[in-house]
Amino acid sequence: MAPTAGQMRALLDRLVQGLTGLRHDGRFDEPNLDGSAGDYISFDSWEWPQGVGLYGLVRLWQHTGDDGLRRTIEDWYARNLAAGLPPMNINTTAPMLALSILWSETRDPRWEKPLADWAERLMRDMPRTPEGGFQHNVSDRVNDNELWDDTLFMAALFLASYGRAVKKPDLTDEAARQFLVHARYLADPASGLWFHGWTFDGRHNFARALWARGNAWITVGILDLIEIGGVANPVRDYLLGVLETQIDALLKLQAPSGAWRTLLDDPSSYEEMSATAGFGYGLMKAARLGIGPKGTGAAGLRALDAVIANIGDDGVLANVSYGTRMGHDLDHYRDIPIQPTGYGQALAILCLTEGMIHAEAVEEAA
Repeated sequence: MAPTAGQMRALLDRLVQGLTGLRHDGRFDEPNLDGSAGDYISFDSWEWPQGVGLYGLVRLWQHTGDDGLRRTIEDWYARNLAAGLPPMNINTTAPMLALSILWSETRDPRWEKPLADWAERLMRDMPRTPEGGFQHNVSDRVNDNELWDDTLFMAALFLASYGRAVKKPDLTDEAARQFLVHARYLADPASGLWFHGWTFDGRHNFARALWARGNAWITVGILDLIEIGGVANPVRDYLLGVLETQIDALLKLQAPSGAWRTLLDDPSSYEEMSATAGFGYGLMKAARLGIGPKGTGAAGLRALDAVIANIGDDGVLANVSYGTRMGHDLDHYRDIPIQPTGYGQALAILCLTEGMIHAEAVEEAA
């Protein structure tokens, strides 16, 4: 029997506790280029896993209106802004997405200047590849002339969200441009899926990896870009066509458990829950919006079941792969270790929030 909306909310409360309780245990030591210690695990650190985590929280808050959740989000930003922001790159932009949504809802003046300053610097200073794509520079590495599918979620969605909130079409246009440039080099016309990356140095897709979480960033990213608004036709219809092609491919690759493997087309690679949660969210949402082929919603619900089965009593989502650099061979992806992370928690929160919306609709109709 499918979980009720109330049961889904209880699971979401556990996931939030699991997210906010994450702490670095010393297992992964990744110093940044500026000499500071990189922390990609703890909740209270300004990086991309935490940024994705906050996006899950703010989307849940939008649906529930929970004042305690809003305080958690606002307190996080107040602490981190007071401590000082890190250097700007693609990944440190990620926390700005949730902040832009929070500000668009509350118009709290505390968030105005940080958002405006970051958007201005992103447009002006972010290094570009040929054809104007954002070069995927991160805190501990400069990736010259490289496009990664992660970029669209970590940076382009922020420009779309903030641009929509302040009515600046140059920002929403830039977000759409980034999706188009990345689709040109990363969307594989043969499979319908997306490669992890592209380099203009040698002009190739590295290992040609059809990496699951990277594809999940695309499923979530296109849907939420369209939901944010500001993307006009024909770009909107083009991106929806790309998404429907991807969904059609995903339906054929879902494992009997409801999950997807970390290399989507490799049955020997492990089933991975952050991607499964992202796909579950995307497929349920697409079905709700009337997007995607027959079976889209059912596949999303099977993914939801797989995600729920991997939530521990402590609210931590199991079987999440750690942060994944660009791989030059497929073993790189097969060998990524398992580690609880903020993005795993957040994608599960998005998935269960969409599952709760589905359950509420079923219960209302009964």
